[in-house]
Amino acid sequence: MKKAVLIFTKVPKVGEVKTRLTEERGGILTPEEACAFYEACLLDVLDVCLSMKKVDVWICYNKDGERSHLDTLLAQVSYPQRIAGVFPDQGGSFNSCMQYAASFLLKPGKDERLADGLVIVGGDIPTLQPFILQKALDTLQDLSDSKEGQKFATKKSKADDSWIGAAVVEGACQEGGFSLVGLTCTTPFTFQEVFYNMDGITALDMLINKVRAKNIPFGVIEMLPDVDIPVDLASLIPMLRALELAGKNDENIIIPKRTLKFFEETGIQSQTLPPEREAI
Repeated sequence: MKKAVLIFTKVPKVGEVKTRLTEERGGILTPEEACAFYEACLLDVLDVCLSMKKVDVWICYNKDGERSHLDTLLAQVSYPQRIAGVFPDQGGSFNSCMQYAASFLLKPGKDERLADGLVIVGGDIPTLQPFILQKALDTLQDLSDSKEGQKFATKKSKADDSWIGAAVVEGACQEGGFSLVGLTCTTPFTFQEVFYNMDGITALDMLINKVRAKNIPFGVIEMLPDVDIPVDLASLIPMLRALELAGKNDENIIIPKRTLKFFEETGIQSQTLPPEREAI
């Protein structure tokens, strides 16, 4: 199976990214800090994705994003030469943009696809690690090769003569969402109505409903928290510190240095209130 990883992101811009973390929306960051935070996360995520070998890495950014600024950021990653391509979405709803990005690479029903299997991640999951991505890719392969997956096989792999079956894999995040999703080119699935649907169904529930309705082989990997609201920051900081310490003893861990540096420079720390003392 010819595999790819896609980072689906906005180009960082002050006032347009991570706005729910800003003071004017009840958060703790200035718009400038929110933008700097997202830039740090995105670069750390890119470094993890680009560390993967034998996997094409693509980047899809928002249609109105400033490409020149994105190129400046991409020049800072560890392995810029491994970027297979960069392209804008087509605007519109989040559902439509996500579907366009997936179809750009998988090209369902066509032979000129750029990948047989695809894993999509966001730019705001700085705890992402290579072993998590590898688990997602391996699960996608195993499900595609399974008896149930092969029932959907209509295309042969771009990498070998194997048949590509159907599969969906996800990594959940908070509040009923998911921060990683993978599928193959023969999977009868679209992202329409998955995000921000009018029925109030969570994104993960909608994903599960659509997969179940088509009997698509489905797999899960460990939870990957994203960062949207202030409480997410409180959870993130200890996780980053844990990765930093563990990385001293495990060369397979990529320490999210830029995101850690952001918190060091801003002085933001995660704290919890002590329990109230019982009245004597």
